[in-house]
Amino acid sequence: MSMSPKTVLRSLALLLAAFSFYSVRLAAQEDAPSVAEAARRARQQKQDAAKPAPVIDNDTIPPSPTAATPSTSSAPASDSSAADNPDASAPSGNANTDEQQAKKEMDGLKQQIADKKASIDLQQRQIALAQDSYYSNPDHEHDTAGKQKLDGMQADLDQSKADLADLQTKLDKLSSSSGSKSSEPAPTNP
Repeated sequence: MSMSPKTVLRSLALLLAAFSFYSVRLAAQEDAPSVAEAARRARQQKQDAAKPAPVIDNDTIPPSPTAATPSTSSAPASDSSAADNPDASAPSGNANTDEQQAKKEMDGLKQQIADKKASIDLQQRQIALAQDSYYSNPDHEHDTAGKQKLDGMQADLDQSKADLADLQTKLDKLSSSSGSKSSEPAPTNP
């Protein structure tokens, strides 16, 4: 019983096709977990990228112990003056913490102002796009929903501008009050 060469070739081709199909299916099954794992890694990287990097400045670094202690040559004089007048050191500590508190408040207000300015800029751009869309409609006189949307966006922008003015006023008051307490000049507004 011998097979003809055509039959052998057909059988081999069929066997090769079945083997290829099986190997492709097996490879797809192996890739499925790696694709899911790649998606998980991409989400994790996106979350990690969204976290702001920590900012190191003078407020976050604790003072070194050598900076807090006076030098040995001036230690006896400061100790004797502190022993004679214990109230002399207390107000300077309170004034220092008041200044630090005022500085933190000013920094917070400056950050809020910067955020509010960015928000206002975004709102203005959105209003410009909405106006372009509204006025490009040939029948915009009858588009009451579009007009109400524009009016609402404008009202939100006006409120944001009023909030920005309030924040700016608070910063000005705080900088003028801290400027009168300390000998340092008040910082300029951003």
